[in-house]
Parts: sequence; structure tokens; C-alpha cells
Amino acid sequence: MTPDPEIRELDAETRDRIAAGEVIERPASVVKELVENALDADADRIEVAVEGGGADRIVVADDGVGMSSEGVAAAVDEHTTSKLRSVEELDAIGTLGFRGEALHAIGSVARLRIETKPRGGTRGTALVVEHGDVVSREPVGCPEGTSVEVTELFGSVPARRKYLKTDATEFDHVRRVVVGYALARPDVAVRLSRDGREAFATTGDGDRRSAVMAVYGRVVASEMIPLNAGGDGGPLSGVDGLVSHPETNRAGGEYVTTLIDGRYVTAGAIRGAVVDAYGDRLAPDRYPFAVIDCSVPPGGVDVNVHPRKLDVLFADESGVERQVSNAVEDALAASGRLRSSAPRGASAPEQTEVAPGANTDADTDTDTGAGDGANDSGTGDRTDPGGAAEGRTGRRGNAADGATRDAEDPTEGGGRFRERPSQRTLGGAETAGTPEGFGTLPSMTVLGQFDGTYLVAETDDGLVLVDQHAADERVNYERLRAAVSGETTTQALAEPVDVEVTPREAALADSHGEALSRLGFRVGRPDDGTLSVRAVPALLAEHAGSDAPEVARDLLAAFVEGDPEGTVEALAEELLGDLACHPSVTANTSLSEGRVSGLLAALDECENPYACPHGRPTLIEIPTDEIEERFERDYPGHGGRRR
Repeated sequence: MTPDPEIRELDAETRDRIAAGEVIERPASVVKELVENALDADADRIEVAVEGGGADRIVVADDGVGMSSEGVAAAVDEHTTSKLRSVEELDAIGTLGFRGEALHAIGSVARLRIETKPRGGTRGTALVVEHGDVVSREPVGCPEGTSVEVTELFGSVPARRKYLKTDATEFDHVRRVVVGYALARPDVAVRLSRDGREAFATTGDGDRRSAVMAVYGRVVASEMIPLNAGGDGGPLSGVDGLVSHPETNRAGGEYVTTLIDGRYVTAGAIRGAVVDAYGDRLAPDRYPFAVIDCSVPPGGVDVNVHPRKLDVLFADESGVERQVSNAVEDALAASGRLRSSAPRGASAPEQTEVAPGANTDADTDTDTGAGDGANDSGTGDRTDPGGAAEGRTGRRGNAADGATRDAEDPTEGGGRFRERPSQRTLGGAETAGTPEGFGTLPSMTVLGQFDGTYLVAETDDGLVLVDQHAADERVNYERLRAAVSGETTTQALAEPVDVEVTPREAALADSHGEALSRLGFRVGRPDDGTLSVRAVPALLAEHAGSDAPEVARDLLAAFVEGDPEGTVEALAEELLGDLACHPSVTANTSLSEGRVSGLLAALDECENPYACPHGRPTLIEIPTDEIEERFERDYPGHGGRRR
């Protein structure tokens, strides 16, 4: 299509649909707007029902104040609201959304049927909007409150509809939104159902722990620790909520719910502060359950920086992070139930340290460096670049979310997959992770070990630092990949193992059982908060032992995004990477000369010796020229002579 240089004003219909697309991105966006409207209407009960993933039909019904016939007609017009009278009120507005704006946006891209009756009224009104046009308004018998039925979502803009994911994925987004507000408002009874089957229902008794039990299950609820902190001179007026015992955790960050004055948001700063507060009481790739509600004084936060009002911008973000982290730390400490954080990866006494000048070609110990189960168990402590750097530091500020991602995203959120980092020279210039034209490692002479974590070696071109954990991961990964090439081998468990799951995880297991099977898991239909695992991949049983059934639960969230086949393939690769990490030598571990020789020899045999399976570099090279430049060896006063 040839661009038209003429500038013209868009017609009203096109403007409406573009604007609606910014707010109504998927079925979950519709649910969010309608649930917020119901809460603003002083509802004590909200019922959300969807068919499929929500693209075909959504119904949100409440027992709130309702609207008159004239009110509902005005509510579907553009720029109408009962909540704002002047621009001065924007900074102090205490409601969740503008009912007219939401209904107008939804009505622009779908078919709406609204039935509403004001409290104490004698007659209800039914109004129908079809893709921006009001087609009927008539009296109807209905209960007090408002019911909004949305069908044919994106029927008028099919280009948007084709970007929707599977029904299971779209419903998971809907679930997250409804769960967010069920936890935000435990005083309101919230029910969510899909295709006539109840997903969860809260009682509305005002007890947040009761709401947690409804959405996450009894076991999780029993492990939640209350927190209630005041302003303490920080930017927040207070921090309220619940956080889980460190042992109650999951592989994804989607169970960290963040609220601002009762509004469900994806606040990466708050989420990161919560996770950081646990410190090394959580493994780098684990996340707690949490519901954090921050009270913000007027002007302290802008919730309108994102069209869907999910992301927020704090006036003092670092102060918010510090205040939330302190509140969570205090709550965990006060509970008196913190698990031990004893250091891992200490050197074994019988190992000898690397002697300076040891050459990798020496005819010494032929240990291949795959890891010693007795001395190298675990994935490293907080200083381990293979653990903390890949996991915990990458979780702060998740967009999910970009979500994170994602979500929020699911997103939202922290996900299991990591971005491939880049290497940099001492001067800060970016370099490639894998040198071009090199299929093997350069010849090197080992000089010693630095910080019990990095091997220091000399090459013809300069110095090399080898991350021993990343190197051992690469060796183990390629061995495991070779061992499982072909059909997945499963191992039946002597007795089925019941794994505790939340209602969301149970639903995912129900939807993605076939994908689990392709990875080598055999699971029974979840019931009463448990997933019955009957068989696991043989490789996982060998390396993870009794923890193998737990992996099935941790994998469920990863099936939500992407196409199933591609996701399963990616998960299989990631599973091998995680298995390779488990037996690898950790940071802060002294190695014998033979162990170093074996590790470097095995790394040299790898298909890609320059990166661990998670994408981190196994080694960095520091050229002689760069070292000389740093020491200013070319200083003019030297007269060209090297000294």
C-alpha cells in the first residue's frame, strides 16, 4: 500500500476503536474494567463468568447501586463519569475507574448488553450496544445492581482478535485479574467461573487470609504471615498484607500480588522489594506468595501512566522499595519461622588448592569435572554468578510482568526464561559471548583460582577468567542432552506422590496434561488441592530424586504462554539446563589441580564451550593490549621502551 502524504482527521468511529484498543487488549482487560466498576458501585457481591477464554462471552454481575435508564444511556457515551468533576480531583480520586469510559471503550469493539436497576428502584433497564452503536434501550425485570454481558469481542476489529492466545492462556489472564481484586477486597464476595464450572469463590467476610484460602488453597493460607507497618517516615502511609513462610514458594512470581490503595496493579518496584526482603532464605529461582497493599498519600503515585492502568509510577520509587522491603523483613523476623541460611558450597577439606603455574596439559588427575555429589550439591549461594545473578537480581522491576513478563504479565511477570547477557571489556565495550571462528578453547596455563570461584589462566593473547560453575554447567548440560536424545524415557514411581497445588495450578494441569506427558510426567487429575504424580522423566528421577514430582508443578505456569509444541521444546531444554546446574561445582569451592585440568578438558570438548546453558559466559578474555593500556604502558615518558 502506497503511503498517502495528505494529513487528514480520522473519523469518530476509527478514533473510538483505536482508543478502545489501547484499553481493551484482551478479555482480561474487559474483566478488569467491569470488576473495577462493580467495586466502585459499592457492590457486596461480584460474579464473573466466561466462556472459553472470554473472547466469546463474558458476564460480570454485581449487586451495587445500579443505574437509572438515563444513567445507563449516558454511561456508554464517551468521556462520561460519575466520579470526576474537575481536573483538580485527578490527584485525589479514590475510585478505580470511570464507568462511562470503560463501557464506551468496550462497546466500541464488542456487543454489550447491560441490565441495571438502581437500589430502591421499581424498574430495570436493558441497553444493547453493538460495536459503538446503541441499538436498543427498554424496561426489563432484573435484580438491583448491574449485569454486563460482553459478546463478539473484537468482532469489528478482527485484526486484534487474531493476536489472542489459546483459551487456556486468555482465561489465565482473566483469573489473575479476578484473583487480584478478590485479594484486594476481601470484604466483597467474588466468584469466578468458566464454562459453568467454578474456579473459586471468596466469602466476602473481610478476612484476607480467608480470601487467600479460596484462591490458593488451605495449605498456602495456613503458611501466610501478616504484616502491618506504618509510614515510618517513608513515602507510603502504610504497608499491609500477607507474605508466605519462605518454605512456601513457587518457581514463578505470579503469586506476588501488588495493590495500591486497594487497586490491583503490576508494580515491579513493590514486587522486587518483596522478593529482596527474603534474601537468601529463598533460592534464586523461587518466589513467595504475597499480597502487599500500599497506602499512598495523594500525589505519591500516578496510576494513569499505562492505558490499562496496570503499571504505576511512584514519586519516590527507591523510598517505596526500601519501606516495603523493611516491612516484609520485619514480618518474617517477627514470625520466628525463618529457615536456616547456612552457607553452601564450602571447600572440602581433602581438596588441594590449585598451584600457580599448573598447566592444563599436565598428566595429572583425569577427573572430568562433572561434579562430586558429596561435595558440590546445590546450586551455589548468593555469591554464585550461576544462581543469584541469573535469578534474583533479574527479578527486580519485572514488567510483567514485562511482563513480565505479564504479564502480567504474565505475566508479569518474572518468568522462567532469562535474557542472554552480554560480555564487556574492562573499558566497558561490549563483546560477543562466543568468539567467532573458535570451536575450541585457547591453549592456556592455569595460574590459580580467584575468590574460590574463578580460574585464572594465561594464554598467548592475554589472561582468561573461567567461571567454574558456568563451565561445569555447560559440561553437564551437553552430557545430559546427549543422554536424552531421542524419545523421552519415563520412570514410574513406586507409589504416586501427591503434590500440593493451588486452584490455578490444578486448572493448568487439567488443561496441559498432554504437554506434561510429552516431557515424561504422568499425572492424575488434580483433586482437593493435590496433583497425583505417577511417573517422572528417568533423567529427572536420577538427578532430582524425591524432588522430581515438584518439578511437574513448577512447569505448569510455563505452559500458559506460547504455542504448546514450542513451549514444551523450550521447557525440555530449560529442564536439562536446570538439571545440569544441580550437580555442578559451586562458587566458593577450592578445586584440586586434577579437577581443574579435567574440567577445562571437558569444557574444551563441548559443542559450545563459551556459554552455560542459561546463556552466561563460561569465560572472559582480557587481551594483553588491554592490560597494557590499563597500566598505561604506552606512556610517552617511556620513550617507546617497555619497562
